[in-house]
Amino acid sequence: MLRSLAMTITVALLAASTGLAGVTTGSRISGSRIRQEQQPSPQARPAQEPAQKQEETIHLSSRLVLVPISASDSSGQPVKGLRSDDIIIEEDGRRQQVISLGEPGKVPVDIALLLDVSGSTQKQFAFEQQAAVRFIGDVLKTSDAVSLFSIGRTPQLVKARTSGREEAVAGLMSIGPLNEPTAFFDSIVEAAEYLDKTADSGSRRVLVVISDGEENYSKNSALEDALRELLKNDCLFYSINPSGGGIRLNTISLRGQAFMEAMASQTGGQAFNVTKVEELESVFRQIAEELQAQYLFGYYAPDEQSAAGFKRITVRPAKRTDLRIRARQGYYVRK
Repeated sequence: MLRSLAMTITVALLAASTGLAGVTTGSRISGSRIRQEQQPSPQARPAQEPAQKQEETIHLSSRLVLVPISASDSSGQPVKGLRSDDIIIEEDGRRQQVISLGEPGKVPVDIALLLDVSGSTQKQFAFEQQAAVRFIGDVLKTSDAVSLFSIGRTPQLVKARTSGREEAVAGLMSIGPLNEPTAFFDSIVEAAEYLDKTADSGSRRVLVVISDGEENYSKNSALEDALRELLKNDCLFYSINPSGGGIRLNTISLRGQAFMEAMASQTGGQAFNVTKVEELESVFRQIAEELQAQYLFGYYAPDEQSAAGFKRITVRPAKRTDLRIRARQGYYVRK
């Protein structure tokens, strides 16, 4: 039932997404134009001056589209040594020339870590907090950065972007549970926009959310807005739902998990539902290991593919039948 609900939400979003134009990802290399310099009329030229050759200047442009890829074999183990010719990337059905943009684990990562402080997560909050502290210790390298948000009545930036582990841990420990409603979608949008403003160019942008996803208070955003901002700003979405089997007790809990699965599926991340709070640490460790083994591929999309709107990305193995791939399923182009 849960998977069916998530798939229904995803299909509905993609059907609506073609009308959401005016945003983009990737890097604009140069403006595109063909300029032909005008020459004086024959009457204006001196009779003795030889005719000059007409000059033409051509300026080409393209968009660099980043595609982080998580690759595993049929047993779920990370695949090592993946090359650009091992995968096929298509944009709107057109095959692209794939390039490698960095070795696994070597491309810096900018993480926005979001903790739900609303009333529905109070019982397990202390354990969530400690597990998040250990996650920061496992994943954060000197070239990486993290920012911290709390999800409550309104999204709150608790700790601005930092590369210091001690600063990040201090920020985490300053967060406390509150008996507030959950502005879940507003928080996702704000964190994605913050990463777009602060993350280094070429880094992987990652949202890690600890929440049950039970939206009940967002004033400015709905699911489609959250998904659009994640794709627009090149963000991977990972969620950890500490509710376990309890999500099957009511429709609100089922819907919250389905929201998070839809966002994870479209961006190339994962949505976890832990059955015991003690499993939080192992899930955090799994996310950390995946980020360290993640590939960053990309391609240059030429001008003829630059019409504003949603661009669908398809990634699949070129030959290997045992290869399992997760990657973003699209992005947006600005006018």
